[in-house]
Amino acid sequence: MSSVLVESKYRACIDACTECQQACESCNYGCCEGSAEMVECGRMCIDCARLCALCVDLLSRGSSIALKICELCIEVCTACAEECAKYDMESCQRCADACRRCVEECRSLVAAMA
Repeated sequence: MSSVLVESKYRACIDACTECQQACESCNYGCCEGSAEMVECGRMCIDCARLCALCVDLLSRGSSIALKICELCIEVCTACAEECAKYDMESCQRCADACRRCVEECRSLVAAMA
């Protein structure tokens, strides 16, 4: 999702959020095929994916509320990483890793913009 219209200071965060969204959607699909105990993981992934998509959209537009959404993204991605890490499925482990990277990039952006 490369664009000259997006400020370069947002690029790493946008890329991490995009990767996280895709990993969450993939993990959710895998959770649907898993056992009933994975329902919460699937739900968390749906929420996380939607929030990451919103974060990408707002950062891409330079919205004045983007950083507040990044702060919420940190919270939700942290929770999603913790939930996904409970399961041995490859999609869950990839999702947990992507969520952790998203948290790091969102934290860096929020700190830099504060």
